[in-house]
Amino acid sequence: MAYHVPVLAGESVGLLNLRPGGVYVDATFGGGGHSRFILEQAGSKDIRLFGFDQDEEAAANALDDSRFTFVAANFRNLTNFLRLYGVDRIDGLLADLGVSSHQFDQAERGFSFRFDAELDMRMGAIADRTAADVVNNYSPEDLQKVFGEYGEVRNARSLALAIAEAREQSPIATIEDFLQVVNPWVRGQRPRYLAQVFQALRIEVNDEIGALSDLLAQATDLLIPTHGRLSVISYHSLEDRITKNFLKTGNAEGIVNKDFYGKIDRPYKVLTKKPVLPSAEEIRQNSRARSAKLRAGERL
Repeated sequence: MAYHVPVLAGESVGLLNLRPGGVYVDATFGGGGHSRFILEQAGSKDIRLFGFDQDEEAAANALDDSRFTFVAANFRNLTNFLRLYGVDRIDGLLADLGVSSHQFDQAERGFSFRFDAELDMRMGAIADRTAADVVNNYSPEDLQKVFGEYGEVRNARSLALAIAEAREQSPIATIEDFLQVVNPWVRGQRPRYLAQVFQALRIEVNDEIGALSDLLAQATDLLIPTHGRLSVISYHSLEDRITKNFLKTGNAEGIVNKDFYGKIDRPYKVLTKKPVLPSAEEIRQNSRARSAKLRAGERL
């Protein structure tokens, strides 16, 4: 089975506008699908490509190509690791956010409600908290915020209170433990509801929103003005909003900065007025592409 089918590969790599001698970053290497496509599209161009991934298992997918370097690190450490390789400017960066198919399909990782396992959800084993830590230790108010903001769960308050009550009887240690608490509170279609709840926990455990903001801020500093390209695929409305804000204003909040004369500081020329969506055919072949949105910009 494939480690991961790259989503919007042609569109995302095409927007990088690969240049001879360019330095590029695949910030979410995973199974190497996007990196492989970048090298294929580069053809005979003598580029350098760095693939970042904090998941220890991704290293096994490192590409046997002299132009490629695998970096076993979270992409929020982008600048520091590139400096180790003597790189202080890049021509393009691609990020495919979210979880790989491989991670979803590994029961022991705890990302999917299809299997019973420890309630883990860490992208990298060195992360300092698990989903069980969040479920058992967060206050009801903080749990409500996690489920509401990161999962857009409609009854986030009721669910948070139910979890707080259940854990007083016994710790919630496994996915099955967790589902026993959640099942009575499912609203709408069960698979969709559970996907939202699990997504919220995963985002919190891995600080994905903070990591994304760090990545985009560093990419904005690293990309070469006049032609450096940023290409980001997101799967959650908050991730998409942060990406959109960075392309327009250079910050996650979307705050417009002006100089002394009132001129707006625009860090990017936005290349995608509206997000690029996967085709019906791609969704048919890979259902996990359904919620993907691609945005891209060129550094000014």
